[in-house]
Order: sequence, then C-alpha cells, then structure tokens
Amino acid sequence: MTNRQVVFKEYCENMGDVYAMRRFRQLTRADRLKIDALERAGVSRRVIAEQIGVHISTIYRELGRGRYIHTNSDLTEEERYSPDIADERYRRNLKDKGPDLKIGADHALAMHIENRIADNGYSPGAVLLEIMTQGLKFSTSISKPTLYSYIEKGIFLRITNKDLPVKGIRKNKYKKVRKQARANSGVSIEKRPEKIKTREEFGHWEMDTVIGKKGESKHSLLVLTERKTRMEIICLLTSHTTEQVCQKLDILECKWGVYFKEIFKTITVDNGSEFADWEGMQKSFINKAEDRIGIYYCHPYCSYERGSNENQNRLIRRKIPKSTNFDDRTEQDIQAVEDWINNYPRALFNGKSAADMFGMEIAKIVAA
Repeated sequence: MTNRQVVFKEYCENMGDVYAMRRFRQLTRADRLKIDALERAGVSRRVIAEQIGVHISTIYRELGRGRYIHTNSDLTEEERYSPDIADERYRRNLKDKGPDLKIGADHALAMHIENRIADNGYSPGAVLLEIMTQGLKFSTSISKPTLYSYIEKGIFLRITNKDLPVKGIRKNKYKKVRKQARANSGVSIEKRPEKIKTREEFGHWEMDTVIGKKGESKHSLLVLTERKTRMEIICLLTSHTTEQVCQKLDILECKWGVYFKEIFKTITVDNGSEFADWEGMQKSFINKAEDRIGIYYCHPYCSYERGSNENQNRLIRRKIPKSTNFDDRTEQDIQAVEDWINNYPRALFNGKSAADMFGMEIAKIVAA
C-alpha cells in the first residue's frame, strides 16, 4: 500500500468512526416512567439525561410537556410531572391539527425531525436533505416551506422557532476598499491569483480565530475552512499567539507529509496579531529552505473577503455560544464540534456534507 493510500485509508476510517457515533432515538413510555421516578427522587436534570441517554434539553422539554397542577390531601397545590399526560399531549398535538396535516399520521417522520433539530442542531432544510440523500424511508414526505409552517404553528412539542438557526443573514453594504500596500507584513489579497476566487480549484483555505469569553478565556480556536469543499479544521489554542498558530500549521504539515502542498496551497487570513508572522506560517517545518504554502492578507475590516470562514464561524457558535470560556473545553469537545460541522448536510452540495466533498478531493489526489 502506497503512502497516499495509507493517508486516505486513515482519513476514511476516522470519518467512519464519526458516522458510527451518530445515534438518535425518541423517548418511549418506559423512558417517561423512569423520568417520573427520578424526578420524584429529586435527581438533577443532567443526571436524568445521562440515565436516559438523551441530551439535557430533551429532559427539560419532556418535563415541561408533562407538567400539571396536583392537589394534595391538605388542599395545597404543587406542580408535578405525569408520563401519561406527556405522552398524550405529544400524540394529540400531531393529530389534532386537522385531517389535512400530512405529518399527523407519520410519527416516525415527526420523531426523526424533532431529534435532528432539538438534539442535533440541524436546520429544517438540513433534515430534509439528509432524508433525501441517505434514502431514509417514511410514509410521508413534506417540503421545506411546509416544515417551517408546521414549526411556526406549534405542531412539534419539542421544537419551536427558538430552536432554529437564524433564518436569514443580513447582507452588509460593502464599501469600495482603498488599495494599500502592506509594509513587511506578507502579501495582500490583491495579489492573490484570480482563480482562487472562483472556488473551482481544491486546496485554498481561509483562516481565522474564534475567541472565548472576554477577560476570562485564555484559550481560543484556530479555524481553517477549505474554500471549495467547506471542510473545517478547528484547533484549540492555549494562547492567542503567532507561535501557537505556526505550531498548529506545523502539526498539519507533519500529518499530511509530502501531500501537504496538494491539500494546502494557500491560506487567506485577516490582520490579527496572531497572524503577524507570515514567514513562520509560510516556511516549511520539514524543509526549512522551502515555502510550504502561500499566505495572503485581507484588507483591514473586510471580513467578507473570508466569507467561508465567517459562515462556518456561525455554525461553531450554534454549538459554542459567545461568551463561552474555552479554558473549560477539551480537545475532544472541539473535535465533536468539527465533526458535526463537517458532516452537516449542505444544500450547496445537494445534501452532501463537507466531509463527503473533501473525501472526494482526497481520493483524486490518491489516485493521481
């Protein structure tokens, strides 16, 4: 087996592990009875979620769904959870919307949609893309506008509009950028080859950092986005420095070896202080006499010149909200976010994920 084939085999095995870990399910009556018993025993919501094997948000929604006012023997009242009421409300909510409601009789589809959106952060469009591309079979099919309408009307008890990603991104009115030379700070984006702009060639990346809670978080995230496939690489930085950035690029170069230059041709960055050492980023760690990659700098305050980065950062924030202290996050936590982003169904790729597209490009390199 050649070195190229070994690299590709390891990549595929890693992605296979990611897919194998993706398990989803709906609460059963036995789950609800167990929740009731644990709730009465005073067990915390987090522990209940761990016992049942679901996300903590599912437990909060379930307890809210089954709440009722109980009158005690001394005529005092208190809120309690009833598994019977929770189950009845769930079923009734699907059926009582009228005979024309297509999803009303397809509980399997309703459960799948709720799991993906409530527990896994999918958008309605992404759920439907996944169903289409993976060939999942349900007795009913619905369109994206219909699904949004159902959510708006409160058809699903586990999901509301608050659980959805931002519906639209406001477009900024960009001003014309005044051209300026960069003094001893690398090469301007103005000198970047025009072909990179078309996204037709693989291997051109954008790089940015995502910072944690201001004044508290010493750690930050280094994020790289491949422009053609939207593949995301997220690295945890223990310090927001040029040394750390160069070190992470060194690790990537060692990981991909002689194939690094085919996968990482250029990187476009902003003017942050952590990217000031353009020579350190550009020079090869393996062969100090060579350049390993081309580095280009955006114009100041022009984040739209790294549009892929900005879009991916919004996905990161869906899993790691602003004001999060990254000092509390582990490498495994960050890897889970990276895997989620890379396996997210993309309308841009007709339902395929960034990992799918990246894998096809790697396969081409291996076959060459």
